[in-house]
Amino acid sequence: MEAIGIVEMFGFVCAIKAADAAAKAADVKIIAIDSNKPANADTVEVPLIMCIKMQGSVAAVEAGVEAAAAAAESCTGLIQKHIIARPTQDSQKMALRSSVGRDIVGKIKNNA
Repeated sequence: MEAIGIVEMFGFVCAIKAADAAAKAADVKIIAIDSNKPANADTVEVPLIMCIKMQGSVAAVEAGVEAAAAAAESCTGLIQKHIIARPTQDSQKMALRSSVGRDIVGKIKNNA
């Protein structure tokens, strides 16, 4: 099983910028982009928390995560980054889940 990299930041545009940086910096596959909207987000102005997930060899994921983290830091700010070098099957399933496009659940592969 290939390594998984996770990078969390604020904002959709920043997430796309970070995913682009990761894909250009290393041989990684972007496997999911997640959004996290806090429960009270409709009543207060809060930035959307985004998470990009990538997969590849450990070295490639390390390079991709660092590139994505640098892009996020220069945009809206990095929240967190993490690498799972040897994910279990359950970790792999969770990494493939995405909250983006939930309004069309079942229409996007791996978005059950």
